[in-house]
Amino acid sequence: MTTAGAGKARPRGPILRAVETVLFALGLPVLTVLLWGVWSTGSTNRFFVGPLAILDAFRRTWVGPAIIDDVLPSLYRLTVGLIASVLLGVGAGVVIGRLRPLRELLEPLLEFFRAIPPPVLIPVGMLVLGITDTMRVVVIVSGAVWPILLNTIEGVRATDSVMRDTADAFRITRWERLWLLVLPAASPRIMTGVRQALSVALILMVISEMFASSAGLGYRIAYFQRNYLVAEMWSGILLLGLIGVLLAVAFGFVERRVLRWYHAMKEVTRA
Repeated sequence: MTTAGAGKARPRGPILRAVETVLFALGLPVLTVLLWGVWSTGSTNRFFVGPLAILDAFRRTWVGPAIIDDVLPSLYRLTVGLIASVLLGVGAGVVIGRLRPLRELLEPLLEFFRAIPPPVLIPVGMLVLGITDTMRVVVIVSGAVWPILLNTIEGVRATDSVMRDTADAFRITRWERLWLLVLPAASPRIMTGVRQALSVALILMVISEMFASSAGLGYRIAYFQRNYLVAEMWSGILLLGLIGVLLAVAFGFVERRVLRWYHAMKEVTRA
Protein backbone atom coordinates (compact mmCIF):
# COMPACT_ATOMS: atom_id res chain seq x y z
CA MET A 1 0.00 0.00 0.00
CA THR A 2 1.47 3.35 -1.03
CA THR A 3 0.97 6.66 0.69
CA ALA A 4 -0.20 9.84 -1.00
CA GLY A 5 3.22 11.41 -0.66
CA ALA A 6 5.13 8.45 -2.11
CA GLY A 7 7.28 9.30 -5.09
CA LYS A 8 7.68 12.96 -4.16
CA ALA A 9 11.17 14.22 -3.45
CA ARG A 10 11.71 15.59 0.00
CA PRO A 11 12.54 19.30 0.09
CA ARG A 12 16.15 19.98 0.86
CA GLY A 13 16.87 21.79 4.09
CA PRO A 14 18.93 24.98 4.33
CA ILE A 15 21.96 23.10 5.71
CA LEU A 16 21.95 20.67 2.78
CA ARG A 17 21.61 23.52 0.29
CA ALA A 18 24.50 25.38 1.95
CA VAL A 19 26.70 22.25 1.78
CA GLU A 20 25.86 21.76 -1.90
CA THR A 21 26.67 25.41 -2.62
CA VAL A 22 30.05 25.16 -0.89
CA LEU A 23 30.91 21.90 -2.65
CA PHE A 24 29.90 23.37 -6.01
CA ALA A 25 32.01 26.49 -5.42
CA LEU A 26 35.09 24.60 -4.22
CA GLY A 27 34.90 21.60 -6.52
CA LEU A 28 36.69 23.06 -9.54
CA PRO A 29 39.42 24.92 -7.54
CA VAL A 30 40.21 21.79 -5.51
CA LEU A 31 40.36 19.65 -8.65
CA THR A 32 42.61 22.22 -10.32
CA VAL A 33 45.02 22.26 -7.36
CA LEU A 34 45.14 18.45 -7.32
CA LEU A 35 45.94 18.29 -11.04
CA TRP A 36 48.51 21.04 -10.58
CA GLY A 37 50.19 19.11 -7.75
CA VAL A 38 50.33 15.87 -9.75
CA TRP A 39 51.67 17.66 -12.83
CA SER A 40 54.31 19.63 -10.90
CA THR A 41 55.77 16.49 -9.27
CA GLY A 42 56.89 15.22 -12.66
CA SER A 43 58.06 18.56 -14.02
CA THR A 44 61.75 19.49 -14.26
CA ASN A 45 61.00 23.18 -14.85
CA ARG A 46 62.17 25.13 -11.78
CA PHE A 47 59.65 27.89 -12.54
CA PHE A 48 56.74 25.45 -12.32
CA VAL A 49 56.43 25.13 -8.55
CA GLY A 50 53.98 22.81 -6.85
CA PRO A 51 51.16 24.04 -4.58
CA LEU A 52 52.76 22.64 -1.40
CA ALA A 53 55.96 24.59 -2.01
CA ILE A 54 53.94 27.76 -2.64
CA LEU A 55 51.92 27.29 0.55
CA ASP A 56 55.12 26.79 2.52
CA ALA A 57 56.61 29.94 0.96
CA PHE A 58 53.35 31.77 1.73
CA ARG A 59 53.65 30.84 5.42
CA ARG A 60 57.32 31.85 5.61
CA THR A 61 56.91 35.07 3.64
CA TRP A 62 53.60 36.63 4.58
CA VAL A 63 52.87 35.35 8.10
CA GLY A 64 54.93 37.76 10.16
CA PRO A 65 56.45 41.22 9.79
CA ALA A 66 55.59 41.37 6.08
CA ILE A 67 51.96 42.01 7.00
CA ILE A 68 52.94 45.30 8.67
CA ASP A 69 55.72 46.25 6.26
CA ASP A 70 54.11 45.35 2.93
CA VAL A 71 50.50 44.18 3.07
CA LEU A 72 48.93 46.89 5.22
CA PRO A 73 50.57 49.82 3.35
CA SER A 74 49.34 48.35 0.06
CA LEU A 75 45.82 47.92 1.41
CA TYR A 76 45.90 51.48 2.75
CA ARG A 77 46.84 52.90 -0.66
CA LEU A 78 44.22 50.72 -2.33
CA THR A 79 41.49 51.86 0.08
CA VAL A 80 42.35 55.55 -0.25
CA GLY A 81 42.48 55.26 -4.04
CA LEU A 82 39.09 53.51 -4.19
CA ILE A 83 37.41 56.04 -1.88
CA ALA A 84 38.83 58.94 -3.88
CA SER A 85 37.73 57.30 -7.14
CA VAL A 86 34.17 56.80 -5.88
CA LEU A 87 33.86 60.37 -4.58
CA LEU A 88 35.35 61.91 -7.72
CA GLY A 89 33.57 59.60 -10.17
CA VAL A 90 30.11 59.89 -8.62
CA GLY A 91 30.38 63.64 -7.95
CA ALA A 92 31.61 64.55 -11.43
CA GLY A 93 29.34 61.95 -13.07
CA VAL A 94 26.19 63.40 -11.50
CA VAL A 95 27.09 66.94 -12.61
CA ILE A 96 28.05 65.91 -16.15
CA GLY A 97 25.09 63.57 -16.50
CA ARG A 98 22.54 66.21 -15.51
CA LEU A 99 23.97 69.05 -17.64
CA ARG A 100 23.68 68.12 -21.30
CA PRO A 101 25.76 71.07 -22.68
CA LEU A 102 28.58 70.21 -20.28
CA ARG A 103 28.37 66.54 -21.24
CA GLU A 104 28.61 67.31 -24.95
CA LEU A 105 31.51 69.69 -24.30
CA LEU A 106 33.53 67.25 -22.19
CA GLU A 107 32.78 64.02 -24.07
CA PRO A 108 35.78 64.21 -26.50
CA LEU A 109 38.10 65.15 -23.64
CA LEU A 110 36.86 62.31 -21.44
CA GLU A 111 37.28 59.80 -24.25
CA PHE A 112 40.84 61.04 -24.83
CA PHE A 113 41.96 60.72 -21.20
CA ARG A 114 40.13 57.41 -20.75
CA ALA A 115 42.15 55.94 -23.62
CA ILE A 116 45.49 56.74 -21.92
CA PRO A 117 46.83 53.64 -20.07
CA PRO A 118 47.36 54.68 -16.42
CA PRO A 119 50.77 52.90 -16.09
CA VAL A 120 52.32 55.35 -18.59
CA LEU A 121 51.48 58.15 -16.16
CA ILE A 122 53.75 56.69 -13.47
CA PRO A 123 56.97 58.40 -14.76
CA VAL A 124 55.06 61.70 -15.00
CA GLY A 125 53.71 61.25 -11.49
CA MET A 126 57.20 60.48 -10.18
CA LEU A 127 58.50 63.74 -11.67
CA VAL A 128 55.60 65.88 -10.46
CA LEU A 129 54.74 64.28 -7.10
CA GLY A 130 57.93 62.40 -6.31
CA ILE A 131 58.24 58.80 -5.21
CA THR A 132 55.56 59.02 -2.57
CA ASP A 133 52.34 57.35 -1.51
CA THR A 134 50.47 60.29 -3.02
CA MET A 135 51.87 59.40 -6.44
CA ARG A 136 50.75 55.78 -6.08
CA VAL A 137 47.27 56.80 -4.96
CA VAL A 138 47.00 59.19 -7.92
CA VAL A 139 47.95 56.34 -10.27
CA ILE A 140 45.21 54.16 -8.76
CA VAL A 141 42.64 56.96 -9.10
CA SER A 142 43.69 57.72 -12.68
CA GLY A 143 42.53 54.27 -13.75
CA ALA A 144 39.80 53.34 -11.26
CA VAL A 145 37.80 56.55 -11.64
CA TRP A 146 36.78 55.97 -15.26
CA PRO A 147 34.38 53.01 -14.85
CA ILE A 148 32.66 54.84 -12.00
CA LEU A 149 32.50 58.17 -13.82
CA LEU A 150 31.17 56.81 -17.12
CA ASN A 151 28.64 54.49 -15.48
CA THR A 152 27.41 57.33 -13.28
CA ILE A 153 26.93 59.58 -16.30
CA GLU A 154 24.94 56.92 -18.12
CA GLY A 155 22.91 56.11 -15.01
CA VAL A 156 21.97 59.76 -14.47
CA ARG A 157 21.08 60.17 -18.14
CA ALA A 158 18.84 57.10 -18.00
CA THR A 159 16.66 58.45 -15.16
CA ASP A 160 13.04 57.74 -16.02
CA SER A 161 11.44 60.73 -17.74
CA VAL A 162 8.04 60.08 -16.13
CA MET A 163 9.61 60.27 -12.69
CA ARG A 164 11.40 63.48 -13.64
CA ASP A 165 8.11 65.00 -14.81
CA THR A 166 6.44 63.86 -11.59
CA ALA A 167 9.19 65.54 -9.56
CA ASP A 168 8.63 68.74 -11.54
CA ALA A 169 4.89 68.58 -10.96
CA PHE A 170 5.35 68.23 -7.20
CA ARG A 171 7.96 71.02 -7.18
CA ILE A 172 10.59 68.85 -5.49
CA THR A 173 13.74 70.80 -4.69
CA ARG A 174 17.03 70.08 -6.44
CA TRP A 175 18.61 68.44 -3.40
CA GLU A 176 15.56 66.26 -2.78
CA ARG A 177 15.52 65.28 -6.44
CA LEU A 178 19.22 64.41 -6.25
CA TRP A 179 18.92 62.23 -3.14
CA LEU A 180 15.47 60.73 -3.73
CA LEU A 181 15.41 60.33 -7.51
CA VAL A 182 18.68 60.74 -9.39
CA LEU A 183 21.08 58.81 -7.16
CA PRO A 184 18.70 55.88 -6.49
CA ALA A 185 17.92 55.60 -10.21
CA ALA A 186 21.62 55.68 -11.12
CA SER A 187 22.79 53.45 -8.25
CA PRO A 188 22.70 50.13 -10.22
CA ARG A 189 25.01 51.62 -12.86
CA ILE A 190 27.18 53.23 -10.19
CA MET A 191 27.64 49.91 -8.39
CA THR A 192 28.54 48.28 -11.70
CA GLY A 193 31.24 50.90 -12.17
CA VAL A 194 32.56 50.37 -8.65
CA ARG A 195 32.75 46.61 -9.24
CA GLN A 196 34.84 47.20 -12.37
CA ALA A 197 36.99 49.74 -10.53
CA LEU A 198 37.92 47.20 -7.84
CA SER A 199 39.94 45.02 -10.21
CA VAL A 200 41.47 48.03 -11.97
CA ALA A 201 42.54 49.55 -8.64
CA LEU A 202 44.12 46.28 -7.49
CA ILE A 203 46.13 46.00 -10.71
CA LEU A 204 47.31 49.60 -10.55
CA MET A 205 48.23 49.23 -6.88
CA VAL A 206 50.66 46.46 -7.81
CA ILE A 207 52.05 48.25 -10.86
CA SER A 208 52.61 51.52 -8.99
CA GLU A 209 54.57 49.67 -6.30
CA MET A 210 56.87 48.02 -8.82
CA PHE A 211 58.42 51.37 -9.77
CA ALA A 212 61.04 52.87 -7.43
CA SER A 213 59.43 51.48 -4.30
CA SER A 214 60.88 49.83 -1.22
CA ALA A 215 57.73 48.32 0.28
CA GLY A 216 54.39 46.90 -0.77
CA LEU A 217 53.06 43.80 -2.47
CA GLY A 218 54.13 44.93 -5.93
CA TYR A 219 57.66 45.65 -4.72
CA ARG A 220 57.96 42.27 -3.00
CA ILE A 221 56.71 40.33 -6.01
CA ALA A 222 59.14 42.17 -8.31
CA TYR A 223 61.96 41.60 -5.80
CA PHE A 224 61.27 37.86 -5.68
CA GLN A 225 61.12 37.71 -9.48
CA ARG A 226 64.45 39.52 -9.92
CA ASN A 227 66.14 37.21 -7.41
CA TYR A 228 64.64 33.99 -8.85
CA LEU A 229 62.71 33.23 -5.66
CA VAL A 230 60.00 31.53 -7.64
CA ALA A 231 57.95 29.99 -4.82
CA GLU A 232 57.93 33.31 -2.94
CA MET A 233 56.90 35.13 -6.11
CA TRP A 234 53.96 32.78 -6.63
CA SER A 235 53.00 33.16 -2.96
CA GLY A 236 52.69 36.92 -3.53
CA ILE A 237 50.48 36.30 -6.55
CA LEU A 238 48.37 33.93 -4.43
CA LEU A 239 48.00 36.65 -1.79
CA LEU A 240 46.84 39.13 -4.44
CA GLY A 241 44.24 36.63 -5.62
CA LEU A 242 42.97 36.15 -2.08
CA ILE A 243 42.72 39.92 -1.60
CA GLY A 244 40.74 40.15 -4.85
CA VAL A 245 38.34 37.44 -3.67
CA LEU A 246 37.83 39.16 -0.30
CA LEU A 247 37.18 42.47 -2.05
CA ALA A 248 34.59 40.82 -4.30
CA VAL A 249 32.86 39.18 -1.34
CA ALA A 250 32.80 42.43 0.66
CA PHE A 251 31.51 44.36 -2.34
CA GLY A 252 28.80 41.77 -2.97
CA PHE A 253 27.65 42.15 0.64
CA VAL A 254 27.50 45.96 0.34
CA GLU A 255 25.82 45.79 -3.07
CA ARG A 256 23.03 43.54 -1.80
CA ARG A 257 22.32 46.03 0.99
CA VAL A 258 22.48 49.15 -1.19
CA LEU A 259 20.49 47.69 -4.09
CA ARG A 260 18.02 45.67 -2.04
CA TRP A 261 15.11 47.51 -3.64
CA TYR A 262 16.51 46.93 -7.13
CA HIS A 263 16.93 43.17 -6.71
CA ALA A 264 13.46 42.93 -5.15
CA MET A 265 12.00 44.77 -8.14
CA LYS A 266 13.76 42.38 -10.51
CA GLU A 267 12.34 39.40 -8.63
CA VAL A 268 8.82 40.86 -8.89
CA THR A 269 9.30 41.51 -12.60
CA ARG A 270 10.49 37.94 -13.23
CA ALA A 271 7.57 36.56 -11.22
